[in-house]
Amino acid sequence: MKILAQLVALLLTLCLPAAALAAQGHPNLPGAGLDIGWTIPFVCMLLSIAIMPLAAPHFWEQHFGKISVFWGVAFLLPCALVFGPSVALYEFLHIIILDYIPFIILLFSLFTVAGGVRLTGSLTGTPLVNTALLAVGTILASWMGTTGAAMLLIRPLLRANAHRRYKVHSAVFFIFLVANIGGSLTPLGDPPLFLGFLKGVSFFWTTTNLFLKTLLLSVMLLLIYLALDAVLFVKEGKPVPPQPHTEHPKKLGLEGKVNLLLLLGIVVAVLLSGLYPLGTITEIYDVPVEGQNFLRDLTLLILAWLSLRLTSKASREANGFSWAPIEEVAKLFLGIFVSMIPAIAILKSGTDGALSGLIQLVSKNGQPDNAMYFWLTGVLSSFLDNAPTYVVFFNTAGGDAQNLMVNAPATLAAISAGAVFMGANTYIGNAPNFMVRAIAENQGVRMPSFFGYMVWSGCILLPLFLLLTWLFF
Repeated sequence: MKILAQLVALLLTLCLPAAALAAQGHPNLPGAGLDIGWTIPFVCMLLSIAIMPLAAPHFWEQHFGKISVFWGVAFLLPCALVFGPSVALYEFLHIIILDYIPFIILLFSLFTVAGGVRLTGSLTGTPLVNTALLAVGTILASWMGTTGAAMLLIRPLLRANAHRRYKVHSAVFFIFLVANIGGSLTPLGDPPLFLGFLKGVSFFWTTTNLFLKTLLLSVMLLLIYLALDAVLFVKEGKPVPPQPHTEHPKKLGLEGKVNLLLLLGIVVAVLLSGLYPLGTITEIYDVPVEGQNFLRDLTLLILAWLSLRLTSKASREANGFSWAPIEEVAKLFLGIFVSMIPAIAILKSGTDGALSGLIQLVSKNGQPDNAMYFWLTGVLSSFLDNAPTYVVFFNTAGGDAQNLMVNAPATLAAISAGAVFMGANTYIGNAPNFMVRAIAENQGVRMPSFFGYMVWSGCILLPLFLLLTWLFF
């Protein structure tokens, strides 16, 4: 983080006069005037994550934070030269203050609080037990968020399978179901649905309109997982974990139950921040800081602090808790968020931008093409932040929640399903994906590379998405 602080200080020093003038008008990056070449730093950031851990693993482990900052600067410096220092500073502060910092604080609080909940006793990772864990996580994801459910259950799943030889498939299906698809039934499940809720979509609209789609997809994935895990379990010789040296095995139970209340507090804090706007309390170089968001983030940090104080260090150590996964996510997503600024700007410019050809594909003869809404929202959400992608296509479809719910429910369902379901296509498609990968690797599971994971999602998810398209869109 020293590098980030130095970068901020440098930009502030160079750009102070221009930034002071920026308060007279928003110096936004003109998305309509950007060509696709501006996305090169973002593409290179993704390629670095995909290739360097395989091509230069030692170098990557030592310097991935610096590489992440490099690709962020690779956009900021040309932006400052072409559009002016005030624009570069504004866009940097905008993405950091309004997106990156809340994103990291939410992940940090969930990571810390969920890491204090420890399942005790002998839970053995058999095919039925593993499938049940995935099913429970899928159900919980819509009510405590995909990130919350993922952080709560990934460690119990990994610990239950610690004696197994084949574990990668369990983590991959966990990302599919718990970290993504399970969060499709309420606005609490995933950020794009929460944005839709704030724009007027009824709280239970997604519950009723995505229920059959989510149920079909979840059941099919659970059955595929059960069959795959059963085959691998037999191939391993039906292994059993080593028995503890005690006459009285410890029964199943939970340590750190107070963290469940703290998790509930996190969910409530996030929900209230969207329901009760308090208005702008200050501006930092024309970037508004709203009261409800400030209180939410402060509350999340307090809840994380309480979790650390109220949970024993021994329990966290027994839970395999370490700070390495959240540190990795914080460093990598800094580069991702900053380098994707021009891609989001181009996307938001709609038919006036370099991606106008894609935007125009969602209508045919003046009528919405729901299959294209599903796939375009989904594919872009797989590589960009799914929340702004949802908003872009929501607005493309008319932007009127009441009209969409009543007169074009299939279109709104296609946008919602695409944004949530297809976040599972890549490691960066949804916030908890990379976190689950980092936790699994921290506990000794050799997870697939960036492209390796996409082979899994391509072979398993894409055929199911095609089936959903044929049945519903």
